[in-house]
Amino acid sequence: MTDPNENTLWARVVVEELVASGVDAVCVAPGSRSTPLTVAVARHPDVHVFSHLDERSAAYFALGRARRTGTPTPLICTSGTAAANFHPAVIEADRSRVPMVLLTADRPRELQDSGANQTVDQEQLYGDAVRSYRTLPEPAPEARRLRSLRTTICRGVTTATGTPAGPVHLNVPMSKPLEPTPVEGAVPDDLDERAPVGATGRDGPMVRTARGTLAPDDGMLATLSQALTDAERGLIVTGPANAPVPDREALAALVDATGFPAVADPLSGHRFGPHVDGRPICGGYDSYLDADGWPDPEVVVRFGASPTSKTLRHWLRDADARQFVVDPAGEWREAEFTATDLLAVDPTRLTEALATRIDRSPNEWTERFEAAEDRYWSVVGSASDEQFFEGSVAAVVAETVPDPATLFVSNSMPVRDLDRFGRPREADVSVLGNRGASGIDGITSTALGAGSATDDPPVLLTGDLAYYHDMNGLLAVGRCDVDATIVLVNNDGGGIFHELPIESFDPPFTGQFRTPHGLDFEPTGALYDLDYDRVEGPDGLATAIERSTGSDGTQIVECQFDSERSHRFRDDVHDRVVERVGETI
Repeated sequence: MTDPNENTLWARVVVEELVASGVDAVCVAPGSRSTPLTVAVARHPDVHVFSHLDERSAAYFALGRARRTGTPTPLICTSGTAAANFHPAVIEADRSRVPMVLLTADRPRELQDSGANQTVDQEQLYGDAVRSYRTLPEPAPEARRLRSLRTTICRGVTTATGTPAGPVHLNVPMSKPLEPTPVEGAVPDDLDERAPVGATGRDGPMVRTARGTLAPDDGMLATLSQALTDAERGLIVTGPANAPVPDREALAALVDATGFPAVADPLSGHRFGPHVDGRPICGGYDSYLDADGWPDPEVVVRFGASPTSKTLRHWLRDADARQFVVDPAGEWREAEFTATDLLAVDPTRLTEALATRIDRSPNEWTERFEAAEDRYWSVVGSASDEQFFEGSVAAVVAETVPDPATLFVSNSMPVRDLDRFGRPREADVSVLGNRGASGIDGITSTALGAGSATDDPPVLLTGDLAYYHDMNGLLAVGRCDVDATIVLVNNDGGGIFHELPIESFDPPFTGQFRTPHGLDFEPTGALYDLDYDRVEGPDGLATAIERSTGSDGTQIVECQFDSERSHRFRDDVHDRVVERVGETI
């Protein structure tokens, strides 16, 4: 059937190429100028449409879904400030290398700079936060223009999923009529014959892109394997997977081959999983590396982005060691500027190849880490029995979430608590977080987006300010049919500011930094038709998590704390570990 007008034709072609490029879901925020695109995705049988009322929530939902799947969930919005509300999530997608495709509807060029309603300058709206930008030509039933459109869409998806992955912005100007209203003569009846490829596409995407893998050459392997073989104190560091890390089997093979310990950030994909069993995969380093007399490593192989742990970052900064940073994009992901070598190579290919060249056994250095881990978790366990504090929540969550599960963790204190108190575990837990720009905006939406992409039970560990900041995102529970468990740590304000020197200056500390809000979040359960449960103690929390993840619906499990008391107890636990480990050095 002939498309009723040029906009309908244009939007159909866009959606066909998205699907041909592997897209199976989109996020749509309602609006008028984007009507042709919205109608096209709604009509396509192979596209799941997630409808969001809030553009910012939509963008973070798409971010979370893409973070979980590796495939972009394109965003569609109308013109004006709607597109601007995507910007925070675009920044996070850029910094954390998550594929994203933005289709922002726009007014036609003749209305620009005219004072026309809802018309803003959307050219290069997201600046250098996108991998590429194009304003699409305005719709017309022309053969070359249609081929160009299909090619641009395919290239956009390919760029978004490339190395490094990230956001791609396609601005889509359209004139009225925006609805699928028939316009006589707008689209020729014989367009399929006039433009057979442009009008109907190919079997598959318009352009197929094949990528090679950056494999290590013999020289790189010889240098690195020799350094690891010669060293008595080697270390493997896996930071957040914002920069690619090896897969679990490859990392396990490298640990086995070298005999060296691996310190695994909770967001690396390596602190949890079957590969942890029987290997020195460490998670307590945020405290025991502070012990006086802990020796420096001689050689370090670093994967992923900069670690969450400041203790680990500073220990590596001060170490007299050769440090190899592995990043397939060849970008610099080490903010202390002490690394000595940058390897632009695929991390899995590198670790697999290295494992075949090295054959060592664990030594006293590795045994030191294993002993420190045992002491650390013993101290943490005793401390948690002594007092239920914010760190206990992270510990219980890490220990209790099902196998398998998707755990999303908020920035600020929750991710730091998971780093310090989330004990390595054999369960297949995928831990995700927005550590690109590390904001607290959009946390709930990102978590629900990730949860929509998997059958694993999704669990969100979040703080009260992040929860408040994205309460709009809770609407996705019903509109997008996502069941989740939300563990809410409520310490009445910005507890992380207790970590900073400004704490000593009050005023303005309480009023302008910690900013207690005094809000009761229980009514949000009724507002969004969610179950709400306030618990006390680790046993009550564990029971609530098990009950929630094993049942239908979304449950909010709140734990309330005094932020200063929790902060002091965290420090006390840290000091106990440093003293206990220091006694054995």
